[in-house]
Amino acid sequence: MSRAYSLLQNGDAALDIRFKDAPSEQLSECIIALACAIEAAKLPGVRELVPAYQCLTVCYDPLHLPARDFETAPGIETEPALTSRLRTLIEDSLAQPARPADPRRVIRIPVCYQGEYAPDMHTLSEHTGLTASEIIERHSTPHYLVHMLGFTPGFLYLGGLDTSLHCPRKHRPALQVPAGSVGIGGSQTGIYPQATPGGWQIIGRTPLQLFLPRETQPFIAQPLDRVQFVPISPEAFVGWDASAKPETERLQLPATESTR
Repeated sequence: MSRAYSLLQNGDAALDIRFKDAPSEQLSECIIALACAIEAAKLPGVRELVPAYQCLTVCYDPLHLPARDFETAPGIETEPALTSRLRTLIEDSLAQPARPADPRRVIRIPVCYQGEYAPDMHTLSEHTGLTASEIIERHSTPHYLVHMLGFTPGFLYLGGLDTSLHCPRKHRPALQVPAGSVGIGGSQTGIYPQATPGGWQIIGRTPLQLFLPRETQPFIAQPLDRVQFVPISPEAFVGWDASAKPETERLQLPATESTR
């Protein structure tokens, strides 16, 4: 399908492919498919691809670009080779028939929503008018779509938060949010994989390690996976094996699902 986009310089070593569509599962599918196409093309100089909600950033090493990217002829404007090749790949990718992506997973992540693990539950309850039990039920019911990873290694940006749970970020961010904290910031929910400063309302924590840099797959989830939170007790949290793998199952997509 046709999508409006722009290809813009981002600093001196990256290009942004920015789409005008609002964030959605279909747009995320499109961005991931495009990233796969660019990776498969093995373009000279391209060293990293960073997908986001509405953008794919192509990072490159200027010292390894084709020579003609720096050649100019008097009075003639030519598009750099990398930019030209990217435009071709974008148009080709967008013209492909819609098809399901590679097998995706539903990943069930245990979360304790009680006591010291949920320091901002009262704030969220006051803002929404919901009890803690109602918040837990509404937060742990959806299968959230992983749109992107970012901010810190393995931080999951999840789509599908119940609108009744939307809540502004803190006026003053905390200096350190414990690793595994589950928070809400505006219309988003996510998990802090490392102990870092953060401004989201913390309503729970998982005992699982979310970022394993020594593993072949260091992140607990990938874009287009689904995440479901499973409430556990404080006692279960303390006894949980942090290195254990989360429960997963293959996500079944309808054969006719259109994802582009």
